[in-house]
Amino acid sequence: MVFSPELTVCGIHELPAQSARNVTHVLSILDPDHPELEAFETYGKHSRTTLRFHDIIVATQNQIMPAPEHVEAILKFGSDYLAREDREAPSHVLVHCHMGVSRSTAAMLTLMAQANPDESAESLFARLVGIRPQAWPNSQMVGFADEQLRRNGELLNELARHCGRQIKHQPQFADWMTRLNRHAELAMARSD
Repeated sequence: MVFSPELTVCGIHELPAQSARNVTHVLSILDPDHPELEAFETYGKHSRTTLRFHDIIVATQNQIMPAPEHVEAILKFGSDYLAREDREAPSHVLVHCHMGVSRSTAAMLTLMAQANPDESAESLFARLVGIRPQAWPNSQMVGFADEQLRRNGELLNELARHCGRQIKHQPQFADWMTRLNRHAELAMARSD
């Protein structure tokens, strides 16, 4: 069974436009010092979980790295969603971070992999790009998800291919990730 709710990944600036789309479950990933978001005041009834950490892959002074417990919280969000009482009702899962590019796409990949343990990493990444074409999942988060979901490196291997495809199709990613000190992700990118 494929994770079947409507799935959306977006950035903070896109949240107001999602308010009319019957979002039922929200996973917010924010920088620790970011103020609470007012956009959700216009949403209908929904369940929301908020996590706070920075979008980094190397330890940086005064910033909070993604950690295993953050991915555990994402998996708890997914478990709670999958165990909800109204499983037959229509649902719409929205995951967002600041830009809707890295933390949120890593979280959505994690949720899809959790709900579909037999789906290949290649298929999961293809679906992720269908949801969010500019996806560049945070490699630290993907590594923790790979470990916690016992994927034996499959998600990380496919992330390397995904990064290679993104650089090929959107060359600006190379400059962007260089500026963000994401050299390790650029180095892992494969073109096969």
